[in-house]
Amino acid sequence: MPSLFRLLPLALLALNLACQKSAPAQPTVVSPTTTTFTNPLLPAGPDPWVVRRGDMYYYMHTTGNNLVIRKTAKMSDLGSAVSTVVWTPQQAGVNQRDIWAPELHFLDGKWYIYYSADPLCCDGHRINVLENANPDPTTGTWVDKGRIAVPGQDLWAIDGTVLEQNGKRYLLWSGHEVASSPVQNLYIAEMSSPWTLTGPRVELSRPEYSWEQNGSPDVNEGPEILKHGTKTFIVYSASHCSTDDYALGLLSASSTADPLQRSAWTKTAAPVFVKNPAAQAFGPGHNGFFQSKDGTEDWLIYHANPLPGQGCGDNRSPRMQKFTWNADGTPNFGVPVATGSALAKPAGE
Repeated sequence: MPSLFRLLPLALLALNLACQKSAPAQPTVVSPTTTTFTNPLLPAGPDPWVVRRGDMYYYMHTTGNNLVIRKTAKMSDLGSAVSTVVWTPQQAGVNQRDIWAPELHFLDGKWYIYYSADPLCCDGHRINVLENANPDPTTGTWVDKGRIAVPGQDLWAIDGTVLEQNGKRYLLWSGHEVASSPVQNLYIAEMSSPWTLTGPRVELSRPEYSWEQNGSPDVNEGPEILKHGTKTFIVYSASHCSTDDYALGLLSASSTADPLQRSAWTKTAAPVFVKNPAAQAFGPGHNGFFQSKDGTEDWLIYHANPLPGQGCGDNRSPRMQKFTWNADGTPNFGVPVATGSALAKPAGE
């Protein structure tokens, strides 16, 4: 008879093997992906704007008290991008506070920042311009070119952007029709230099639909240029930013049309990008556009609040998502995607 002590190790080994076979499989550990990103891109960043030059993207948003440029080779890495304060207002002047919606443009071999600001009291917002001849806008010297004057119409003005069409250059912005009216319309005027207008402004759009009239005052603002095929689009923000129903609207024209002719523009009767409560996106708007590194994808960047009722403050965070084109050549922005959802990075990143 075999010794009990000699059989015990064999029994234990058999039991151990049996337990191993019946044990549930352990979950596979998946390494963090390097091909996706999540929104928001930053904790805060109202009025986001992006421009690409060479292999670099340059990003700006409203800070309120200065102008900051973030420089990155990949938009999905914006959160870790180098951030540089490029301009702070002086102690005296007409551009002291409430510095809003900066946009960086490369024109005639130089960089220009268009932004709106208030003096210390009593005069209201106007659009101002800075110039920098350095190839890298995060370095060099920014020269104050002053306010952009609208001939014969010195009125409240914000959200300046630039359109180039038919060999001419134009400034678009949001402003008041008269000093006594707070309603914001969209205007355009031809430019003779990056800081000078040559003629009177022309109204292109006013808040006429109910979806443009949420909150007070009624608002059309933040015009941004988007070109595709034979068409030029103005994508703008409508309704007051204090409401959850701040949204994007669309104006369309031929790419060869005279943009100073209001009749050349067709206004879409419904908003083209609206809130999505399920995605924590309230009041989506004041957008910009860019293409992926390889040039195959079109992307929308915009701000939105994560919760209802958060209004015009710093809860607005920048988000980005790819968009497509409808059969008629108009942009299809879809709906705001959920924060925290894994999205494929722009192609080429």
